[in-house]
Amino acid sequence: WYWQKEKREPYVKFMEANYPPGFSYEDFGPLFTAEFFDPNQWADILKASGAKYVVLTSKHHEGFTLWGSKYSWNWNAVDVGPKRDLVAELATSVRNRTDLHFGLYHSLFEWFNPHFLEDATNVFKTRKFPTSKSLPELYEIVTKYQPEIIWSDGDGNAPDTYWNSTGFLAWLYNDSPVRDTVVTNDRWGVGSICTHGGFYTCSDRYNPGHLLPHKWENCMTVDKRSWGYRRNAQLDDYLATEDLVKQLVETVSCGGNLLMNIGPTHDGHIAVIFEERLRQMGAWLKVNGEAIYGTKPWRVQNDTVTPEVWYTFSPKESRVNAIFLNWPVSGTLELGEPQAKLGETQVKLVGYKELLKWVALGEKGIVIALPQLTPKQMPCQWGWTLQLTAIN
Repeated sequence: WYWQKEKREPYVKFMEANYPPGFSYEDFGPLFTAEFFDPNQWADILKASGAKYVVLTSKHHEGFTLWGSKYSWNWNAVDVGPKRDLVAELATSVRNRTDLHFGLYHSLFEWFNPHFLEDATNVFKTRKFPTSKSLPELYEIVTKYQPEIIWSDGDGNAPDTYWNSTGFLAWLYNDSPVRDTVVTNDRWGVGSICTHGGFYTCSDRYNPGHLLPHKWENCMTVDKRSWGYRRNAQLDDYLATEDLVKQLVETVSCGGNLLMNIGPTHDGHIAVIFEERLRQMGAWLKVNGEAIYGTKPWRVQNDTVTPEVWYTFSPKESRVNAIFLNWPVSGTLELGEPQAKLGETQVKLVGYKELLKWVALGEKGIVIALPQLTPKQMPCQWGWTLQLTAIN
């Protein structure tokens, strides 16, 4: 897009300097080789990350499908490049080796598809593209791979009537093989984002910082500058694990899910830095997962007195979780929101055996004495959870 449509100078120059004259985007197809793609290894990394669902980009805006689509002739991973059905392989491994829900991302529009460009010229009065390409592909991936999440994207500035989104969704929820399990997002045509859908995404990297009345998802990237893999990325371009933990905690406190994007390489492997980030998230969730999984937002999302403290509520245990991102130098943590009851309220640091001492601050608020721990004794490195029981 930057190279061929917007003709941005750095991209044009890079292509001229590094590729033969007349090299087209299609010529990248055979260079996408995926020789190191091991779906079992991917599944193991995903499982280790503590994630509960995964969404694979089955087709992005350039129209190349990662499965052998009959509607994407000679522009798919079975006919060109890897010569493998990457969607099928990953779906099988995820289902055999993990309990993750398997989802698929699918772009409605395609930047340079002649049918789409023709429809756009006709102000979407004609519907050549959705009837011959986009919709048949959607029916195909649902029937073939039975994904539990359909993550739609890229409306191409066309309305949902052009895409026949309601027709497809009616089939999906009433008659498709996943009608009882499927979940969808909100990107089904101009005006539908943040308004219609199973869960709202609202915008990329959406993190409102307050409670929303509808289920939502923060879809963001570990590489701050890209949704793909960049060979020229610097260390500083990647979010550190403490940044990712912060994103997760803020998101879940406000009733959202976190969809954390990584870009695999052309040869099919997950770069070591992405693997490390995923495994570190999993290590954090191993300790603090009770404050994340199966929780609901509490009556407040973050603390009024101490910054960087976020709350979740565990309904089964009737427990308030206070996740604090900075360990106080004083050794005491003051929380302005919880109303503690003398002789009833208990405070526990997750990963530490003994109960913690606390004092109430009048009507509302509590001061908690944290244990004195060496770095080795810390339950985890980034963000700690206090479990509070018998709290108003």
